[in-house]
Amino acid sequence: MVDALLGKKVGMTQVLEEDGTAVPVTVIEVGPCVVVQRKTVARDGYEAAQLGLVEFVKEKRVGKPMAGHFKKAGVPPVRFLREVALSGDDDVKTGDRVQVDIFKSSDRVHVTGTSKGRGFAGVIKRHGFSGGKATHGSMFHRAPGSIGQSAYPSRVFKGTRMPGHMGAARVTTRGLRVHRVDEEKNLILVRGAVPGPNGGYVVVQRAG
Repeated sequence: MVDALLGKKVGMTQVLEEDGTAVPVTVIEVGPCVVVQRKTVARDGYEAAQLGLVEFVKEKRVGKPMAGHFKKAGVPPVRFLREVALSGDDDVKTGDRVQVDIFKSSDRVHVTGTSKGRGFAGVIKRHGFSGGKATHGSMFHRAPGSIGQSAYPSRVFKGTRMPGHMGAARVTTRGLRVHRVDEEKNLILVRGAVPGPNGGYVVVQRAG
């Protein structure tokens, strides 16, 4: 069966429990999704389904190769496509719709999205370096300091933490608990924060 859905992050809020405690939750609009392509072991070497998030897309925004792909599947064009694995024996077919009802309250899910881009950042912001002294004539405040050796091996090791592009990367937050499911509005509320800005695309997958 399909254990994942595509959606958009709506934003964060809080839900008050009966005992008065406030639970921070992220609202995600998931689905409806349509199966654009079904991959099988016989033809592709593995089992998977290519899902598309159903939303309006102008035809001129779709290139000819993708337009042919959607036409072959008999589904309208979509903007956000992702391939998800299948679990167990399933008769998922091209054109099938997958709704938010595959999730229930108290389920554990993994949410994958693209983190907010922070541009070029220094080591203090990017890696949490503490920096140097701010007084007594110090001229070492936010600089990274030494990044290697002098004589041997006379190079900088790969992976050395340095300034650079921060954010705008694929991030997965694992093991979030589904707090509530609203099938009428295609919404799920998960406890905690998920990657990306409001309006960003995410993949919500049941924790296996």
